Amino acid sequence: MSTHLGTALALAARAVPVLPLRAGKVPFGNCPGCRDNACGGRPNMKTPGPCHCPRPCHAWAAATTDPTVLRAREWAGVWREAATVAYHPGGAGLTVVDLDNTDAISWARQTLPATRTVPTTRGQHWIYLGAMQSANDVRPGVDIKSLMQYARWLGPGTGTMTRLPTVVRALVESEETTPARGEVVSSVPGRAEWDRSVATGCRHTERYVRTGLERGLALVRARTESGAGSKAFGVAQFLAGQHADCPGPCGLDLLGQQIVTTAVSVGVPAPYASRAVANGLAGAA
Repeated sequence: MSTHLGTALALAARAVPVLPLRAGKVPFGNCPGCRDNACGGRPNMKTPGPCHCPRPCHAWAAATTDPTVLRAREWAGVWREAATVAYHPGGAGLTVVDLDNTDAISWARQTLPATRTVPTTRGQHWIYLGAMQSANDVRPGVDIKSLMQYARWLGPGTGTMTRLPTVVRALVESEETTPARGEVVSSVPGRAEWDRSVATGCRHTERYVRTGLERGLALVRARTESGAGSKAFGVAQFLAGQHADCPGPCGLDLLGQQIVTTAVSVGVPAPYASRAVANGLAGAA
């Protein structure tokens, strides 16, 4: 049994949903039957679907506490290639405040109640009891990882976990509440269309790229009340992940611009939409 599988089984026994990550801190890609969410998605995703794929598809949504699944033949090869273990904080009833640098840590110490902390490569994870909506770049160097998101397992940390405070929830609500239609939001430049001429190093067909993009844009357009910014991040991350093995260029910047334009059309402030999409594209690099 691999070290990563052993870690995953230990976490699962403590009711923490886990999944493997490949090199680059990103999930393994979907199998052909689940590509572009063709199967409908995992039952624990935002919109429940019919997917019963035994492989670890759909990133965070594949996280599980079932030891039988974790030990299954379909996961065996993935564990052999895994670079680390991740977990779904929201699925464990937790929220991770990801502090990416010393300035962010200083802000947290001055602003947030003390809780369990885990050292990371560049900063710290502050872990609170309670789940909430996830969002990236809620302030400089600060991401919120909880529902529909994963975090790397970096050890148990130190300190006592405290209840999720209002000040953390407010960080996401201030960014993620989509303004009512008709309100003035920041504008973005005219829509730039992706085409094959900018993707000379892409190994996918034009139809494949356009189909994936349109499905992603539809998901963003559907979030008219709230969450369009986080959805834009997720779509950007997913699309970029599909091109991880391409020699490039693939025109991801133009795909990103179309996601930003769509997010702004449903009320997301342009600066936040641009940050979310840029983070999504970079996160899958």
